[in-house]
Amino acid sequence: MTLAAQDPGDSAGTMPRMPRWITVRHGEAVEDAAFSSGAALGALHPVLAREDIPQVLLRDRLALRAAAACVALTGRPERQGDLRDAVALLRPGDRPGPAGEVFLCWRRAVGRPLSARVLHRALPEMAPDRIAAWCRAGQGTPVARAAATLEAVLAGAPRSEAAALILADAVLARALGWRQLLPLLGVGLRPRDLRASGEGLRLACHRAVVAAAAETLRMAGVLAGRAAHLRAVAPKLRARGAGAAVELFLARDAVAPAMLTGWMSDRAARRLCDRLVRLGAVRELTGRDAFRLYGV
Repeated sequence: MTLAAQDPGDSAGTMPRMPRWITVRHGEAVEDAAFSSGAALGALHPVLAREDIPQVLLRDRLALRAAAACVALTGRPERQGDLRDAVALLRPGDRPGPAGEVFLCWRRAVGRPLSARVLHRALPEMAPDRIAAWCRAGQGTPVARAAATLEAVLAGAPRSEAAALILADAVLARALGWRQLLPLLGVGLRPRDLRASGEGLRLACHRAVVAAAAETLRMAGVLAGRAAHLRAVAPKLRARGAGAAVELFLARDAVAPAMLTGWMSDRAARRLCDRLVRLGAVRELTGRDAFRLYGV
C-alpha cells in the first residue's frame, strides 16, 4: 500500500493557538470557568470565518468525533473508523445501523445553516414542538443556555444523549450568532459530565467548551495546511472530473472512490485517489487493501 511520505498540514503555522492561560483551570468556581470559556470562544470565533480553512470539512470531521463520543456513551464498541465505514460505504437503500445513524444525525446537523427544519431533519424521532421547547429552556450566557437545554433534554428523554448534545450545541451556536452548528459540547463533554445537573453541569460545559475550542483550533490549522496542499496539486490532475473530486475531498471527512463515479469511471476514481496519496494531498484512512477510504 502506498502512503503519503509527509503530512503537509503538520507544519501549518498560520493558525492562532489557544493561549495557555485560557486552558489552565483556575479553581472550581463557575464564574472562573465561564470567563475561560468566553475567552476560548472569542479566540475561536474569527477562525470560523477564515477562507483558507475548509470549514465544511472541519465541521464534518468534528461531527465524526462527536458521533463517536455519543456512541461510546451508549456502551457500543464502534469507534471513528467504524462510523466512517458505516456511512461512507453505504449502498443506495442501505441503512447504516445504530452507530452509523448517530453519525448521520450529527452530519445533518452541521451540514446546513441552523434552522428548525435542519434540527428536525437531524433528529426526526423528536417532535418539533419538543425540540423548540428544549431550545428555549435556558437563560443567561450562551454556555449556560446550552447547559440548560442539555439538562432539559436528558430529563425528558434520558437515553437520548446524541439528541441532547446536538440541541445543546445548536443553542450555543445560535446564542453566539453562528450560522451553523459546531460540535463543541458533543466533542468536549465526558460521560460523567452528563450525569451532573445544575451548577455542576454548567461547570462541565464551560470546561468542555475550552477543551473543544482548543482542539478545534488545532484541527483547523492542520486542515488549512492540508487543504492548501491539495489545492496546489490540483492543477496536476488530468482526470476528467478532478476538480469536482477535489471539492468533495474538501467537504467530507472520508471519500470512497465510488463517490467519484458521477464524474469519472470507477477505475479512474481509484487511480485519482492513489495519485493524490502519492502527491501527499490525501491520506488512505483505513489501512486496508480493499474498500479503502481517503481523506484530507
